[in-house]
Amino acid sequence: MSNWKRRPSHTVDIGGVLVGGDHPVVVQSMTNTDTADVEGTVRQVSELAGAGSELVRVTVNNDDAARAVPTIVERLRDAGLDVPIVGDFHYNGHLLLDRFPECARALAKYRINPGNVGTKRRDENFRKIVSIAVDNDKPVRIGVNWGSLDQDLLTELMDRNAGLPEPRDAGAVLRDAMVESAMRSAELAQETGLGEDRILLSAKVSDVTELVAVYRQLAPLSRYPLHLGLTEAGMGAKGIVATTAGLAPLLIEGIGDTIRVSLTPEPGGDRAEEVRVAQQILQSLGIRSFEPQVISCPGCGRTTSTFFQEMAQDIQAYLRKQMPHWRDRYPGVEELSVAVMGCVVNGPGESKHCDIGISLPGTFEEPKAPVYVDGEHFRTLKGEGLVEEFMGILEDYVERRYGSGDGAGETAGEPVGAPSA
Repeated sequence: MSNWKRRPSHTVDIGGVLVGGDHPVVVQSMTNTDTADVEGTVRQVSELAGAGSELVRVTVNNDDAARAVPTIVERLRDAGLDVPIVGDFHYNGHLLLDRFPECARALAKYRINPGNVGTKRRDENFRKIVSIAVDNDKPVRIGVNWGSLDQDLLTELMDRNAGLPEPRDAGAVLRDAMVESAMRSAELAQETGLGEDRILLSAKVSDVTELVAVYRQLAPLSRYPLHLGLTEAGMGAKGIVATTAGLAPLLIEGIGDTIRVSLTPEPGGDRAEEVRVAQQILQSLGIRSFEPQVISCPGCGRTTSTFFQEMAQDIQAYLRKQMPHWRDRYPGVEELSVAVMGCVVNGPGESKHCDIGISLPGTFEEPKAPVYVDGEHFRTLKGEGLVEEFMGILEDYVERRYGSGDGAGETAGEPVGAPSA
């Protein structure tokens, strides 16, 4: 993204993944397995990491879950997966981390919700978790949530607001309480011995406009890295749209160092979908690149055939399948853009804007498909082997531009497949 200015923040090392500072915005996810189910949790962590989740959080809610964590981490390491595992603690984290020191050591980070670490002994319990983090040199995310906010603090601010000559609306006071809870907790964590470069903050809600407002209020108050996400985004298109609408303005403003898309999966659905959505948000904003992008038109009355749709789908599937092999072999290939357009209205123009593109003939148009490479007409394809021929041109382009030859877009001799006259 041109002229993008990142909010200044400290760098926090989470099991080797660097968050904040000038480091890339990190994508993370969370398992929905019973953590005590070692096999199921290892399998899902592997799937999430394979999809690109750079941090994976697991629930640690009881003795069995805490007891399982070291085994889960060991199994992942034995399988060659070094993705950092984050422990999610509510209510009894101070007890579990104290009772199971192996769990405390195995986790890469602890997530604490200051609103539910107890009531009468809230600060004492919070300090206990932080002390264990200090002893094990682990970072902590202080995750405030409007659904489990410190009620004593909220009541205090509501009472104070009620005494003002012109009281603010309840929503503004709620945001104040979330921000103050996060900042008070961070201050208490530092007083307990946790370094400022070991603290991350989040203030999560499930309302899009409130999410934007609370992070805009929180962001200028510190240099702690910020984790972004709706606390419950919802299912399918609703969850994807709501998350994108909430995260995009903040990310464009440089707010946010790690993100999660909290989608509700369909029964038996693919949990890794939330990882792909998070990646696509960052890639669509030009903040990070994860895989080549296929630009394709939606279709209209000029494109009554499904041919271009099927071709776009096939190319996207092919690129995704190739990425595990291409990522190391062709550095930078994740920034590749490919256009698959359905008619002559926008087809040639869009193809020229991409690295490589093809403009297929629409209904009643002349049966030919011009191919553009680096903004120039490269060749015009015709006939039944059109898809296979374009895929060959695409493969040659990737090799020439991203391979270890003479450089991007260059070859030692003549271009592979010179343009036809």
